[in-house]
Amino acid sequence: MPENPASRVALRHFDAMFDFDWRFRYPVQPSQHASAPDSVYHLHLSDVDYRMIGKAVPLTLFGEVDNGTVRSALPTIALTFDDIPAHGLLPSGETRVGIIRKIATALKRAGAPAFGFLNAGFGLNDPTATAATAAWRAAGLPLGNHGYSHYDLDRVGAAAFAADVARNEAPLVAAAGEADWHWFRYPFLSEGQSPAMRDAARADLKARGYRIAAVTMGFDDFKWNEPYATCTARGDRRGISALEKSFLADARTAAQNARTRAHAVAGRDIPYVLLMHVGAFDAHMLPLLLDLYRRMGFRFVTLPAAQADPFYAAANDLSLPGPTPSLAGPATLPLSGPAPGLCS
Repeated sequence: MPENPASRVALRHFDAMFDFDWRFRYPVQPSQHASAPDSVYHLHLSDVDYRMIGKAVPLTLFGEVDNGTVRSALPTIALTFDDIPAHGLLPSGETRVGIIRKIATALKRAGAPAFGFLNAGFGLNDPTATAATAAWRAAGLPLGNHGYSHYDLDRVGAAAFAADVARNEAPLVAAAGEADWHWFRYPFLSEGQSPAMRDAARADLKARGYRIAAVTMGFDDFKWNEPYATCTARGDRRGISALEKSFLADARTAAQNARTRAHAVAGRDIPYVLLMHVGAFDAHMLPLLLDLYRRMGFRFVTLPAAQADPFYAAANDLSLPGPTPSLAGPATLPLSGPAPGLCS
């Protein structure tokens, strides 16, 4: 194909370009297309032309190709938030409703979908708890089940655990409305001390029509909420700045670790499911965190889109053997957490 001089200008602004118009022009009459005989007036491309265009573009430009399916060249993250309607200490002047609205605003501005998980037994003494959950749904964000009381399966056993899951369903249905709420996130990510306990929990969840929301990326973001409340109360800007830096540093490290583990376990990037919480510091940091992930090359997808990947088969089909797929294993790079003693 001869070089179009205009392409040299375009490449100053873009990584690359396809100039199909240049390919089909008559050299002696550029206003007409040198198209197939069935093209109308040589002004529009024919079906033959479009097939030729399709064959001319290698799918590998857009990512890895697996049995004709293109996997995006960019790694993806599905954002999930646990412990709605309440998590952690609140700095003075903050409210549960305000925190969720901040999170929803940051997500909308970044074009990032997210999925939340409800503990209806949280915040029963907080008159804003119901309004906080309603604010999540008002933002168009879906809800799943995190257990009414956030019970640890290891501590309470399969029967009590199943009862707690069921207890959370009525308030979940009331909050979720028409949206699909049949996603379950294990409290403490614990699936039982024995295969028998795990299998009993999976069988109950399957009978109730659930899929499990896996976790394949996280950095214990909740650990920053308490020191943030303390630093805010003291007006310690230096302490807050230190929290911000360590939060972003651990987020970056955790993302790098997840990608390293995914390549070790699956031989490729998988769509990652990120665990976060609805804390005050999460809300404070979310715009910066989403920007960090974008600069690292990630794009954001929904939880169902992420878990459509075959890696998550045992999370979607609970008739398959457990446990829930994860990237658990030795971390290549250590996480630091918030510096101890800040603002104390």
